[in-house]
Amino acid sequence: MADFREQDLSGSRFERANLQGATFDHVTLDGAELRSVDLNDVTIRGAEFHRARLRGVELVDVEISGEVQNVLVNGVDIGPLIEAELNRRIPERAKMRPDSATGFREAWSILEGLWEQTIARARTFPEEALHRSVDGEWSFIQTLRHLNFASAAWVGRMIRGNASPWHPLDLPWDEAPGWDGIPWDREAQPSLDVVLEVRAERQAMIREVLASLTEEQLTSEVSMTEPGWPLRESFPFKDCLYIVINEEWEHRLYAARDLTLLEGGGL
Repeated sequence: MADFREQDLSGSRFERANLQGATFDHVTLDGAELRSVDLNDVTIRGAEFHRARLRGVELVDVEISGEVQNVLVNGVDIGPLIEAELNRRIPERAKMRPDSATGFREAWSILEGLWEQTIARARTFPEEALHRSVDGEWSFIQTLRHLNFASAAWVGRMIRGNASPWHPLDLPWDEAPGWDGIPWDREAQPSLDVVLEVRAERQAMIREVLASLTEEQLTSEVSMTEPGWPLRESFPFKDCLYIVINEEWEHRLYAARDLTLLEGGGL
C-alpha cells in the first residue's frame, strides 16, 4: 500500500487507477477534474465545494449536511427551499439569524433553553455512552468541549480581547491546523459535570456580553493580532456572535440526533 505524506503531487494524473478504500486527509484538490469516477459509499467530512460543477451525476440515496447556498440542482436553487423547510420544521430556527441586539438576546435565550433540555436528556444515559462516538462524529461530551472552544475563540478572544482564553479541555474542530498554546486533547475523557462547569462559565460570559449589547456594537468591528486563533483584523462584531449562535444551534441538533441513535442502539 502506497503512503504519500507531506508530498507535492500537483498536476499528477490518475487514470484507470484503483483508489478504493483510500484516505484523503488535509488534501487540496483545488482545480482537480474527476471524470467517470466511482464515488459510491464515499464519506467526505470537513470539505469545501465552492464553485464546484457536477455534470451528468446521479445523486441517489445521498445525505448532505452542511451549509447550502446558491446550489443549483437541475436549474433550481435549492438553498431557499431547504431553508424554508427547515424553518417550517423547527420554527425557532428562523430566530437564529438576528439583526438586532434584542434579537441576539432572544436567540441566546432559546438556545440555552434547548440545551437545558438536551443536557437533562443526556443525564439519563450512563456516562460511558456520552463518551461514545456515533458514526465517527464527536461524542456528546466532545461536542460540549468544542462549543466551549468556540465561545472562548469568538467571544472571549475576539470580542473581549483575551488573547488566550482557553481551558485545557477546549476542543478545536478536527481539521484545524493546530496552534502553539491552544489545547487540543481529543482523547481526554472528562466527566460531564467537569465539562459543564466550564460551559457554565462560557455561557455566563456570553450572557454578559449580550446583556450590554448595543446596536452600535453590532455595526462595529473587532481585531485580534496576537498569535493564536482566530487571527483577524477588522472583523465584524456581529459575525463573531453569528458564529457562536450557529455552532450552538447546529451542534445541539447533532447531539440530539446522536442521543436518539444511542438510545436505539443503532450504532
